[in-house]
Amino acid sequence: METKGIELIKSVEDKIKSVRTRSLDLSFNELLDMYMDEELKIDPEYQRLFRWSEGKQSRFIESLLLELPVPPIFVIELEEGIYELMDGLQRISSYLNFRGKLDEEEEPLTLVDCDIVSELNGLTYKDLPKPLEIKLKRNFIRVEILRKESDSRLRYYMFKRLNTGGEILSEQEIRNSTIRLLDSGFNDLLIQLSQDQYFKDTLANLSETKVNQKYDQELVLRFLAFKNNIGEYKHDVSDFLTEYMEQATLLLQTDSFDTERQRQEFVKTFKILAKSMGGSVFASVSTKGKPSKGFLVYHFEAFSLGIQCVLDKINPDNDDEIIELEKIFMEIKKDVQFKKLTTGGGKNYKRPLEDRINFVKEKVLTIYG
Repeated sequence: METKGIELIKSVEDKIKSVRTRSLDLSFNELLDMYMDEELKIDPEYQRLFRWSEGKQSRFIESLLLELPVPPIFVIELEEGIYELMDGLQRISSYLNFRGKLDEEEEPLTLVDCDIVSELNGLTYKDLPKPLEIKLKRNFIRVEILRKESDSRLRYYMFKRLNTGGEILSEQEIRNSTIRLLDSGFNDLLIQLSQDQYFKDTLANLSETKVNQKYDQELVLRFLAFKNNIGEYKHDVSDFLTEYMEQATLLLQTDSFDTERQRQEFVKTFKILAKSMGGSVFASVSTKGKPSKGFLVYHFEAFSLGIQCVLDKINPDNDDEIIELEKIFMEIKKDVQFKKLTTGGGKNYKRPLEDRINFVKEKVLTIYG
């Protein structure tokens, strides 16, 4: 047993020796110069994975200006002084984009959705006062370098673990985790409402994977955010939902959020939808009226928000009303214009959102108007 233990220790130590690393603290301006001089390479295929929203990019720049700590980046040494980025694409690309160097054919990043120093919003790099420009350029980040002498197999496994080494949290899981730094009250409300049986009945077509990623809770948030604050929706849905969650959390802390009214409206909305079409209410239907087994978020928005104008007039316990609503909902789903409003890309902006909500609204008003 002791011999096996010695052999195991020796095996670990041999692997440690075969991984050669070093650390550097480099300024962002140095990293920009290295990128421009092709001393820091970002593989073209890898660069296509750059997908931070403008809001996330902006808040990273805001963090640098506020001198908040940021995680290190990891690079592989290809040859002496030449490195390839392994981990840190979103951060490095955000800085390069703000400086106008990521793609010189594109306009540089204009800051939006900065939530600590809102005065930064609307500014480009050229708009920054000189002291802030210098602060940004001189801000440094730890760079962990895997030396070229390292064992190639271990280099591969290190790259693999950095990029796939943990389960990626969904956006709602991240919101749920971080909002608790402010207060857990509103997040607890989202969780409670997501367990409402009528709401769950309408999500019968939602996959188990989506539920495990808390997408049902995100749908509760989406409903409340658009119902209560659609006027503030401008561009990125994810940022809008996060900002509303923050606002609602702060309102709840000051007793300015009517939790009971929000709960009652939520429960009544999904009781109506569940009793009218059950798990098919957010699915498309064929021209013959046969529902699909899918879930369409555009239908979720259109129907849950479209009936708000007559919510107080509907009696979900009146079977005749529910039957009439089912007929109207089915007509809406078959309508060619509605299908155009709820299929294809480019429908996540404010105007298409309002168009599909208003389409349902106008139809239900023919009964209750």
